[in-house]
Amino acid sequence: MIYGYARCSTNEKQQDVNRQVRELKCQGATDETIYKEYESGTKADRAELNKLLKVVAPGDTILATEVSRITRSTKQLCEIIEFAKEKHIKLVLGSFVVDCSKELDPMTEGMLKMMGVFSELERNIISQRVRSGMDNAKAKGKVIGRPPVTADNIPAIFYRHYPKYQKGEINKKEFSRLCNLSYPTIYKYLRLTEGTL
Repeated sequence: MIYGYARCSTNEKQQDVNRQVRELKCQGATDETIYKEYESGTKADRAELNKLLKVVAPGDTILATEVSRITRSTKQLCEIIEFAKEKHIKLVLGSFVVDCSKELDPMTEGMLKMMGVFSELERNIISQRVRSGMDNAKAKGKVIGRPPVTADNIPAIFYRHYPKYQKGEINKKEFSRLCNLSYPTIYKYLRLTEGTL
């Protein structure tokens, strides 16, 4: 069986895994055998990756468009290589094929681990640049992150439906749906408006 794994770091509104999915399908995976995930590549415990690793059997193949899609952690990559060796499966990461259905060539294993090191290094450099940029912005007096919620920046739609909530005509969940706002956001706005309306 040929399985695929597609991953992006942020949610589907900000990043799109469809390019990865298309490439995985070209290599033999199907909609039913592709596991899609929106999680950081440094996170060790990923639900979809864990599901995939539970279903693979000896002789199966796991595809990913590149090493960094599987993981950005050298430690986790080494664990996945050991898993592949124990299960006797094949890993195809971009154009790099690691066939663990037979004895793994030490040069291939070493090259894969080096790719993992560079993937982790790339991620660390990006993080360092982001932190440096944020520190620079702070030094210039810019406010980093979301603006604090005040009564002045609560959207009008909240106030439009608030009387219904006060009268008990709608609950918080319905209030959230009507305003097209998340439940935690509605809860935050309600706490802020208590005693001010």
